[in-house]
This record gives sequence, structure tokens and C-alpha cells, in this order.
Amino acid sequence: MVLSIETARSWYSDNDPVHGFDHVIRVYRIADCLAQSEGADVEIVRAAALLHDVEGSATAGGDEGRVNHHHASAKFAREVLQAEGWSEERIAAVQHCIRAHRFRDNSEQPQTLEAKILFDADKLDVLGAIGIVRTIAFDVVVGQPIYAEPSQRFLQTGEKEAGEPHSSFHEYIFKLSKIKDRLFTDKARALAEDRHRFMQEFFDRLIDEMQSEC
Repeated sequence: MVLSIETARSWYSDNDPVHGFDHVIRVYRIADCLAQSEGADVEIVRAAALLHDVEGSATAGGDEGRVNHHHASAKFAREVLQAEGWSEERIAAVQHCIRAHRFRDNSEQPQTLEAKILFDADKLDVLGAIGIVRTIAFDVVVGQPIYAEPSQRFLQTGEKEAGEPHSSFHEYIFKLSKIKDRLFTDKARALAEDRHRFMQEFFDRLIDEMQSEC
């Protein structure tokens, strides 16, 4: 098996509007740009980008599948790269990138430049117009609303009340609004500013229209 963009295409569902191949190729392109700008190991970054969500479909595996997708994808990556004849050291470097890319899991933080670049590239794809579309698409897939009034508990702690939905607006509060301050590279932070501003304006407008009486 040859690791390439065309090979990677076959690993991703055609029916996933959130973590499908279109997301992967956007992350690949951003990561490649960041890697060359930052002087990172481009081969490791490209491999990690192509493999980072291979076990992360939004349409299969449910919540448990998403929670563990970075670990499952890292295991898949080892199989692919071993078949390619990669050294153990470089396989481990790719696996670290993949395991450390998830926003909701702080157990393994990005330590290498390559892992920081994959994290940044993946997170840039949840900002701006693309980020809004992906967030709403995910809620449609899992049956959550676009907007619901967040509880005071959620606003203060990020924890929902019993029965409280996790709407797109909840995701904006919990994750999307915090992304730009979690990025590592200067170039990614610069790219995030405009995307963050657009997203913030969208959700402000969404609240206004949802709460409008006339």
C-alpha cells in the first residue's frame, strides 16, 4: 500500500459531511503550508494529516468512536507506515501527531513541531465559514439543534444540565470561540484571526435572529 492522497481517499466515507475526505484534504494543504513555513519535517506532517481522522467518521461509531478516534487512527497509521517500511522512530512521530490533535483530550499535548502543525491545521478547519458549516452539519447528523439557550451551568463550567442539548451554539461557546488562543504557530494564529471574527459575527447574528420577536 502506497501512502498518497489517492490512497487516503479510499479510507474516508463519502457520506461524512464533517470528517470526510474534503476535511482531510483541507487539513493536508494547510498543514503542508505551515510545515514548509515553519521548517518542519514535511513527510511526517503530510502522513499525519492524511491519517489523522481515518477512524473518525461522524456517521459511524457514535460518541465512543469520536472520543477514541485519535487513538484508533494512530493504530491504523502504524499498520500503514510499517507496510511502507518506515522506521519505528518516524512511525512514532506520526502517531504522536495524530494522538495529540484532539481538542477535547488533553492527555497527550503536542510536543513536536510537526504535532503542533497538525493540531493547528485541524483546528483552522473548524473556524470561519467552513467551521460553521461543519459544526451545523455535525449537529444535523447526530440530531442536535443548531441553537438552544445554554444553561447558566454550561456557561460557567462547560457542563450541561440533565437533558440539555449540545447545539451548534453550545459548541461555539465550548470549543470554537477558544480555538484561536490554543494555536501554536504564528502563521496559524494570523490565519485564525479573520476566521474567528467571521464566526463570532455569525453566531452573534444567529442569536439575534433566534431571539427576535418582530
